[in-house]
Amino acid sequence: MNRGFSRKSHTFLPKIFRKMSSLGAKDKPELQFPFLQDEETVGTLQECKTLFILRGLPGSGKSSLARAIMDRYRDSTKTVSADTYKIIPARGGFSEEYKQLDKDLADCCRRDIRVLVLDDTNHERERLEQLFEVADQFQYQVVLVEPKTAWRLDCAQLREKSQWQLSVEELKKLKPGLEKDFLPLFFGWFLTKKSSESLRKVGQVFLDELGNHKAFKNELPHFVSGDEPREKIDLVTYFGKRPPGVLHCTTKFCDYGKAAGAEEYAQQEVVKKSYCKAFTLTISALFVTPKTTGAQVELSEQELPLWPNDVDRLSPSDSLPRGSRAHITLGCAGDVEAVQTGIDLLEIMRQEKAGSRSEEVGELSRGKLFSLGNGRWMLNLAKKLKVRAIFTGYYGKGKPVPTHGSRKGGAFQSCTII
Repeated sequence: MNRGFSRKSHTFLPKIFRKMSSLGAKDKPELQFPFLQDEETVGTLQECKTLFILRGLPGSGKSSLARAIMDRYRDSTKTVSADTYKIIPARGGFSEEYKQLDKDLADCCRRDIRVLVLDDTNHERERLEQLFEVADQFQYQVVLVEPKTAWRLDCAQLREKSQWQLSVEELKKLKPGLEKDFLPLFFGWFLTKKSSESLRKVGQVFLDELGNHKAFKNELPHFVSGDEPREKIDLVTYFGKRPPGVLHCTTKFCDYGKAAGAEEYAQQEVVKKSYCKAFTLTISALFVTPKTTGAQVELSEQELPLWPNDVDRLSPSDSLPRGSRAHITLGCAGDVEAVQTGIDLLEIMRQEKAGSRSEEVGELSRGKLFSLGNGRWMLNLAKKLKVRAIFTGYYGKGKPVPTHGSRKGGAFQSCTII
């Protein structure tokens, strides 16, 4: 990209000039994305590892969008463009070129570049799934972005704008894969690396303190079988099945569009406007059951509109407040799937609403500890935790990852549907 000066000199331009440059981008409708306009989002993405996968027909404005992202994130970003590898859309037969592109993309991932931009048509599901595997392998969160230009699906105009001199008929063959949104396995708030590490440490301290608390010994049988007589248990090891990568709070399970209500959820204006936008989540409590351990998320007025209406009940007769199920899974026991964490939290919330007895049994380093019976414990935080997160989707397959083992000493599959 030749702008008349080097990237290095661009970095040291007066701040007022750089601010005016970014304001100019905000005035363009095709560049109105949170990751370009919102300062909090830009700052939060600097704490993440994000792979922007650009999708769109040739000539639709992907390269301009890639340059805008490069300008916004500067030295923390890198663009990998199919154009550089002479990959002509719709012509096929570019396996060697794509192999080199993928190799270079993986090399960028290994270098932990904070913001990666992949500029290609990305109109085929099979190709996207290959990229999602790369993102999973290197623990990058994925953001799918399509240009907002008025001509993005107008093949007659695109034929004139594209550098590849494709016919209208060739462009139309690419169009079906881009006319419908590609939905994730689930939407959610994905914590920054720093916030994930901080929350994991807080959770581990909680488990250590709970496991050593005298009141916990009375309910130890809920955590060990009858043939395992013990006076103490290492809860960190017990909850050895942990989510891979950064932590997150799921909003809507979509199953790539197959789940009930997935299409309707994705089409909501608030979901579209919030996609790849930064949020600050509030953690109000930590909890433990014989099956799971997690963090309770207290949703704000800004976050509640992204929360589905139908997930806060275990039975049709439940009438819990909206957002009651909001949580972050910190670990699971044995063969328990991570989706159980939300069920456990709803049972706790239902018990509290019914006025069932919970007993305050003392204080830990971060707040008051309550016993709810049947091996369920809640730590109400004296000072609520704030964690930074990006709202996006998880598009991978949730493949098995090794963990530190559990009470059975084995490795487990880490379920990402939480």
